[in-house]
Amino acid sequence: MSRSKIIPLSKLAERIGELRAGGKKIVATNGCFDLLHPGHVRYLEAARALGDVLVVGLNGDESVRALKGSGRPINNENDRAELVAALESVDQVTIFPEVRATNFIELAAPDVYVKGGDYNSETLNAGERAALEKIGSRIEIVPFEKGHSTSALLKKLQGGTP
Repeated sequence: MSRSKIIPLSKLAERIGELRAGGKKIVATNGCFDLLHPGHVRYLEAARALGDVLVVGLNGDESVRALKGSGRPINNENDRAELVAALESVDQVTIFPEVRATNFIELAAPDVYVKGGDYNSETLNAGERAALEKIGSRIEIVPFEKGHSTSALLKKLQGGTP
């Protein structure tokens, strides 16, 4: 069942059109979601509560390396997509290859776009922000879950203190 939630980026706009035609309020977010932890689960649940459908854009492997460094991702993009899709709060997952989510945002055309509390509307990438303004999306910031991060998990696994 969860794999059926994963759709190719090339089919995203069509799928969103179908959902919107059915009267659904579309919420979108994106990220690496490398090692799922309670912070991710709570964040995605909070995002889903803002609409009828939650669409997650997942950074592809190359873009994760560009963003996080050569040792990342820990899990490949297909495994990460399957794990995110398995969450009850997530309705659709698509993998995008770019570092920035601008193309994903344009294709998803969400009513509401959600980012974690480590962002604010000023620190959001200018291209992404411009795409959201063009679409007319509302930007929502979900508070960051203190004590939960992939970087802290990796540090702990390497014998350090988070």
